[in-house]
Amino acid sequence: MLKKIPAILTPELLKILMEMGHGDEIVISDGNFPAASHAKRLVRLDGHGVPEILRAVMEFFPLDSFVPCPAALMQPVPGSLKEDPPIWREYLSIIRAAEPDFTGFDNVERMAFYERAKAAYAVVATGESAIYANIILKKGIIV
Repeated sequence: MLKKIPAILTPELLKILMEMGHGDEIVISDGNFPAASHAKRLVRLDGHGVPEILRAVMEFFPLDSFVPCPAALMQPVPGSLKEDPPIWREYLSIIRAAEPDFTGFDNVERMAFYERAKAAYAVVATGESAIYANIILKKGIIV
């Protein structure tokens, strides 16, 4: 055990976060996401939801300040929802707490999101039951 490291960040996930370089992306996926078939590196955190993992990751993970949208969400299929998924507001609050200058998310069409996820450095599979709760984070630099 180490001091001040959230217990939800497993040794495997910490290693991946440390290995990632500037511009690498990580997906934190909901329970419906096809994580095993899309991941180069897969971390399973099935007993947890995306918000608690995102909160812990954002304590240590710098977002890329060289791109307009260093975080991306999967667009709902047209006509499937009347409004944005409520969990997105929670994500915005979590990210802005860690990165006050964060301006907003890139909304990526579903199939394009899947393709982007296949290229990501890693996928963290969660047990999140909220729909459209997948998020991609692009790593920045420490200055």
